[in-house]
Amino acid sequence: MSEEKKLGSVEVSLAVGQEWARKFRKAKIDGREKVDAYLIPIESLKLVMDQDIDAVRAYVGINNAGEQNLMLVGTKKDPKTGIYVDVFKQQQSLTGARTAGEGEGEDVLYDASRPCPPYTDPNSPMNQ
Repeated sequence: MSEEKKLGSVEVSLAVGQEWARKFRKAKIDGREKVDAYLIPIESLKLVMDQDIDAVRAYVGINNAGEQNLMLVGTKKDPKTGIYVDVFKQQQSLTGARTAGEGEGEDVLYDASRPCPPYTDPNSPMNQ
């Protein structure tokens, strides 16, 4: 089964974006504190885009500071199944220790997003 949905253009008007953001802010999410957005440093985007990929998947997690964050993973579409399969860039271990196999690096994904709030632009029309 293909993961692609007919959602229209990748561009969304500000008015539609505001409507979607309002819907999300009003939604109840298991009684947890809700993050409305994420601040993503350009470095994280550049690193994930510097791969032979077709798309990027964002996983939600909780970092060591207890903040909700996004982890970005490159994906490549499998032409047989239509599924976007996660692919990971290999980076040599910072500790110099060997992993998985002799001479191989560690699979990495990209973080550094920060939750909004508190890293919000209070004057943005997206927060109105």
